[in-house]
Amino acid sequence: MTTEAQAPTREATLTLLLRQGERSAANLAASLGISVQAMRRHLRSLEDDGLVEASPTPTGPGRPSNLWQLTEQGHHHFPDGSENFALGLMESMKAALSPETFTSLLSQQALKKANLYRHQLGSGSIQDRLEKLVELRRQEGYETEWQPAPDGVGWFIKDFHCSLQRIAEEHPSVCEQELLLMRQTFPDCLIDRVNWRLEYGNCCGFQIKPTQGHD
Repeated sequence: MTTEAQAPTREATLTLLLRQGERSAANLAASLGISVQAMRRHLRSLEDDGLVEASPTPTGPGRPSNLWQLTEQGHHHFPDGSENFALGLMESMKAALSPETFTSLLSQQALKKANLYRHQLGSGSIQDRLEKLVELRRQEGYETEWQPAPDGVGWFIKDFHCSLQRIAEEHPSVCEQELLLMRQTFPDCLIDRVNWRLEYGNCCGFQIKPTQGHD
């Protein structure tokens, strides 16, 4: 049974694994400022609950070291909103409409959402708008962050948890509308997808570069 005192550390551990992917107990312990022994107890408890799993990784002579990661149940631990209703609605729409009409409706939804985002973000610099967008998406159930590009040209935005994850698993075309949404939200930028969690990695990511004359 999880005690009230243990809960914050458990949640922090799950969030670190969500944001960083596979990590060792020692790495997690250092990040949270607790002993490795205490972290191992938390991980075993989370493993018993089906939220994390370990994979032995050779690190040289001796016994392999475990790397920990979220299970699918662990990913679903984070809120997904009214996903069951949305999944049923999507299935009904897809069955009743032609593929072209279904895609068109998704595109209309993305454009409508982009218009709302642009209104909420205002007319500040690209970075100011990006910071506001990250906060808006966190309020919508995403686990999102942004960071400058290593070469100093543009930024990256990463979604470690997507509120549409389960819907996207059943209807990957939704992810194409996310790219359209980003491009319409920042019409003064060049935006490309650089990570897609359905294919690889532990997040979805977009690269944002200013067009000439914008910063």
